[in-house]
Amino acid sequence: MKAGYLFISVILCALISCNSKNKNANASVAETEEQPVASVNLLGSFVGDFGDNKITLLITSATKDSVAGRSVVGGNDRPFTGTLQRSTDAFTISAKEPGDDKNDGIFDFTINTKTPDEVKGNWKPNNPSTHLVSKDYILRRRAFLYLQDVGNYPEGSKRLLTDEDVDNRSRVELETMRNEIFARHGYCFKKKSLRENFEDKDWYIPNTVDVKKDLTDIEKKNIVLIKKYEKYADDFGDDFGR
Repeated sequence: MKAGYLFISVILCALISCNSKNKNANASVAETEEQPVASVNLLGSFVGDFGDNKITLLITSATKDSVAGRSVVGGNDRPFTGTLQRSTDAFTISAKEPGDDKNDGIFDFTINTKTPDEVKGNWKPNNPSTHLVSKDYILRRRAFLYLQDVGNYPEGSKRLLTDEDVDNRSRVELETMRNEIFARHGYCFKKKSLRENFEDKDWYIPNTVDVKKDLTDIEKKNIVLIKKYEKYADDFGDDFGR
């Protein structure tokens, strides 16, 4: 009888040991599958030239086989979703914007595990019949930071302006002073002349198309004052040789 119990005990121990090994083996496989995403930080913002504009590509979530995020360029802030594949030394991502905007398209890009702070890829429009053309791009990881000390008129964000600060300035100067406030918050401009003015500045990173909630009380008051003088410059500038 004891021999029978001993035999059953041995069999049970072997089964438990086998199940334990299988669980550990399965856990190792799962950890290995997840490890590529965990070992390289895919999340973040990547900034660089995109045709004639500057673009920010933000990856906000990444799983084993999918990504999601936003593209901010040319006055547009568009969501995207797509697939993620891992090869020996790189992640390959294909991400599509919704398609309900004429400027939407598909981002195909790679992130090399040896250079995880760089994105290389191509964008093509969702609708090939549009006037839009495909674009190649190389973007580099850059986090947006709100800085008060940048630009030609940093006082617009640092302190309340006085009439003396804005009087006798041209409309162009006033427009630049006012829009620098928005640019410091990462506002992505639709107006081409403003994009051209700010996108060549190293400190400028397009990050959003709505900065209303981000403006400080000082900045809000300064914007009102500057706009008043902009209108004055428009109405009476010629009379005073501006």
